[in-house]
Parts: sequence; structure tokens; C-alpha cells
Amino acid sequence: MASGKEIRTKIKSVKNTQKITRAMEMVATSKMRKAQDRMRAARPYGEKIRNVAAHLSAALVDYAHPFLSKRDTVKKVGVIVVSSDKGLCGGLNTNMLRLAVNRLKDYEQKGISFAVTAIGSKGLGFMNRSRANVISRVVGLGDTPHLEQLIGPIKVMIDAYIAGEVDEVHIVYTKFINTMKQEPVFEQLLPLSGESFGQPEHGYNWEYLYEPDAKTVIDDLMNRYLEALVYQAVAENMASEMAARMVAMKAATDNADKVIGNLQLLYNKTRQAAITKELSEIVAGAAAV
Repeated sequence: MASGKEIRTKIKSVKNTQKITRAMEMVATSKMRKAQDRMRAARPYGEKIRNVAAHLSAALVDYAHPFLSKRDTVKKVGVIVVSSDKGLCGGLNTNMLRLAVNRLKDYEQKGISFAVTAIGSKGLGFMNRSRANVISRVVGLGDTPHLEQLIGPIKVMIDAYIAGEVDEVHIVYTKFINTMKQEPVFEQLLPLSGESFGQPEHGYNWEYLYEPDAKTVIDDLMNRYLEALVYQAVAENMASEMAARMVAMKAATDNADKVIGNLQLLYNKTRQAAITKELSEIVAGAAAV
């Protein structure tokens, strides 16, 4: 049995850890509110540009953008993996990476190779350990993501798609449902089609008027489409990260309370045993005299 001093040292150590987890829970709660505001602000724009781009895929236009053209055969896919830079957020990254790995294994079984763009150090580290073909990366986004940081790595994947090096582009991230639930999703970005976004069949095609010309408008719209969707995915993932970290730190704080209670009970038993032993020795010594 451990001595009373050792148990007191353990109790002190657990209490110090509990102070850290409680502070991290409070910080994550504060950051989660700001992350949710950014996510909610990005959602309407992202949904609207999805609808416009999907309608455009069925529009009657002479100019066919590469993003709207489906390849006959798929030999290689590009996957944008959005993860967090920091840990201590429960199973957030694990669940997302498990989904990504399962999809990539399915591609391998079909003889399809893949290239990866990693956003976040956790996803980058996992892909490097898995020896995946990482063609671009970005880490250290901080608490507030900026579109300028994302454009460079995403452009590498877009250029590969336009050049025909990859035939499809997908993105995997964690979607924020509520504070207690975050869901990993695997979505197709390119090529774009109305069916991929659940557009209803109206029996007619969309028609737009372009100014100055169709090529200029569609090229710019497609770039805004990808930028908006990737930024929205990063904002969703950050909100999910803060919520998961808050829940994980609260669970760690509650577990620390249980550990402290068990250690305190063990300390009382040890102290009581020591007192009983000393009394027995005193009584035995008095009886011997």
C-alpha cells in the first residue's frame, strides 16, 4: 500500500491537472461561440453559391468549363483533408480520418490512385505516416481562418484537375451539427453536377444572360465556388473542434473529481491503518511493562 505522502502527492498532481482541464474547457467554450458565428455567417453564402453553380451545370451555354465536365474514366482522385492543428478534442480527428481511410481503401480496391491536400497538422501527420501522396498542405491556421492561407494549397489541387492529373476532387471534414454532435462528411467538389447536390428534375434547363461574356463570368464563378466551399468546410471543422474540445475537457475535469475522491478515500484508509498500528504498538508496549 502506498504511503500517505505518496497519496497526497498524487492528489495534488490530479488537482493541478484538473485546473488545466477546467481552464481549457472555459477557453474552448469562448472560442466555440466565435467559431460558430463564423460558421453560421459562411453557410448562407456557401449554400447559395452551391445552388447557382449546380444550376449552371444544367444551363444552356456554349462555353463548357472543365469543372462541369465529367470524365469518362476515373483513374485518380484528389482528396482535401481538413483536420485540426491541435489535439485534445476527443475523437474528432480520429472519426474524420477513419472515414477518409475507408473511402481511400475503396478507391485502391477499384485500382484508383489518389493525391491529398492536407489542411491541419493532424491530418498532415497522419497522411505522412500513411505514406500518402501529399501534393500540398497548410498548417497553423490559428483560431481565425483566412481565405488567403487556403488559396495556395487548393490551387495546386485545382491545377491538377484542370491538367487532367486527377479526375475527381473530394473534400472530407467534420460538419458541426450541435455542441454534442459533430459528423464527418466526405463530399465531391469536382466535377460539379446538379444531381450531386440533390437538384430536382424540372424537365427544363437553366438559362442565364452573361455580361461581359460566358467564359469570364463562369471562370470567376467556379473559382469563387471552390473557395467558398473550402472555407465553409474549414469553418465547420473549427466549430466542431472547439465543441469537441469543450466536451472532452469537461469530461476530463469530471473524471479528475472521481480520481481525487478515490485517492482521498485511499488516503483516509491508509491514515486510519497507520493510526491503528501505532495504537496497537502503544498498547502492546504498555502491556509488556
